[in-house]
Amino acid sequence: MAENFYLRKATVRDVKPIHAMLLQTAAEGLLLPRALNQLYNHLRDFHVLDACDGSGLAGCCALSVTWEDLAEIRSLVVNVSLRGRGYGRMLARACMDEGAALGIGRVFTLTYQVEFFGTLGFGEVSKDQLPQKVWADCIHCPKFPECDEHAMLLEL
Repeated sequence: MAENFYLRKATVRDVKPIHAMLLQTAAEGLLLPRALNQLYNHLRDFHVLDACDGSGLAGCCALSVTWEDLAEIRSLVVNVSLRGRGYGRMLARACMDEGAALGIGRVFTLTYQVEFFGTLGFGEVSKDQLPQKVWADCIHCPKFPECDEHAMLLEL
């Protein structure tokens, strides 16, 4: 599966391509956009899927530590032409593995892709179970308090 791509941590040169992928995917209604300055501030959170032939990034995913025992998987994107081939699963698992290595006990996501995250073992929960997320990020979202994303949680 990964013969044409390799997984690595993001670098500064990846920020603008990540931003472009996120904007495109947000335009499809699959996730919420992120500002360029947020990406620079959270660069260390990102894993990227890079093409072996040097043609650029094929996907990304971030793990953002929210609290001592809680982290969020966010900004999971795979290029349209590569979806359904397991690359999203590879990116999400890299973030889950990183969370486990950091000693994080629970990982959550706010998503429109309930079925996908369900296949990874996530279960739907009430957003009330994620107060740190709501008050740190959600309160600044234009969709707050009428969020239409689904909260999903996985015990690591």
